[in-house]
Amino acid sequence: MNANQVMTEIEGKCRSRGLRLTPTRRRVLELVMAADGPVKAYDLLDDLKRERPGAAPPTIYRALDFLLENHFIHRLESLNAFVSCIHPQHQHQGQFLICEQCQTVLEIHDHDLADALTETAHRHGFIAKHQVLEIYGCCQACGEASD
Repeated sequence: MNANQVMTEIEGKCRSRGLRLTPTRRRVLELVMAADGPVKAYDLLDDLKRERPGAAPPTIYRALDFLLENHFIHRLESLNAFVSCIHPQHQHQGQFLICEQCQTVLEIHDHDLADALTETAHRHGFIAKHQVLEIYGCCQACGEASD
């Protein structure tokens, strides 16, 4: 799904749910989507300040909270950074392959894996509310370049 399709999907979800995709929320989403990889909140703030000099940290964090809460972006916990969701049409758990060399992030969807993790937690008396699985290693392009 390309960026325009993702944005169209998100706009439709906002309309159907009665959510407000304010200009600031939209711009923060666009900045996350335009980033070459995971982007940190203060980098987003720097980008936003170029357009809106009065932007402050609460502006970014409120927009990020809205985008996260509605599953329009994902937070990579170990990097404390954000990536756009490439499948906003359905709610899902975050599973990511992260290249340690080029920092490329690939979002994957393995429902069997998510179900297995939820079931394992349940067997231990734990009720999982949210999953973010981050797998670090080497992407195919970097692996081929090092051969």
